[in-house]
Amino acid sequence: MIQIPDENTNMFIDIRTSLFAMYLFLTGDSSALSNWSYTNNPSIAILIVLFSLLIVVYLMNLLIGLLNIAIEEDNNRVSYLIQKAEILAEIELFYLLPHQR
Repeated sequence: MIQIPDENTNMFIDIRTSLFAMYLFLTGDSSALSNWSYTNNPSIAILIVLFSLLIVVYLMNLLIGLLNIAIEEDNNRVSYLIQKAEILAEIELFYLLPHQR
């Protein structure tokens, strides 16, 4: 008894349900692919592995890009001089005697 795939068993029949299935797959739920046996369909297993590897590489590049933007904002001459002035002001206020200022 083999069940023929329809809208209830195969989420990849329609574009809307296939996008929802890919969203579920991104969140870790692979129930949309559980009705197919991977030994009879090796292309699905290959696509799952490729998808997971490519998503990891893409998200890592996105994280690196966001960190690079955050570092560039703090890594300029003006912020360096402001931080240096704050440290010097703190030293003068708390660690020097009045005649040393």
